[in-house]
Amino acid sequence: MVNVLAKSKWVRSSPRKIMRVMDEVRGKSVAEAVSLLKFMPQKAARVLEKTLLSAVANARNNYKMDENKLVLGEVFVTKGFVMKRFQPRARGRAFPIKKRTSHVTVSVREGK
Repeated sequence: MVNVLAKSKWVRSSPRKIMRVMDEVRGKSVAEAVSLLKFMPQKAARVLEKTLLSAVANARNNYKMDENKLVLGEVFVTKGFVMKRFQPRARGRAFPIKKRTSHVTVSVREGK
């Protein structure tokens, strides 16, 4: 059984925020996952939806799989680099701000 991958790299959102949305769709069929993601208000839902649709297109075009039978396989997020910025504060001080990035990986496979 072939796992077809799609990746979104350097997503400007923290892995923790993406993980919250990811846990909702893990293990579902592709059609069910896409319909769930469409109605979620989070920015991470848009990123996951785009990556999932890219994986479906990869399966259809590269492996001639039927998109109605596709099921989500592995779905995970890894940490990207952290951009460090500083917020000026009173008395000449500065507080660090960490702008986190993520890498999203979605795999689909043919189910039953």
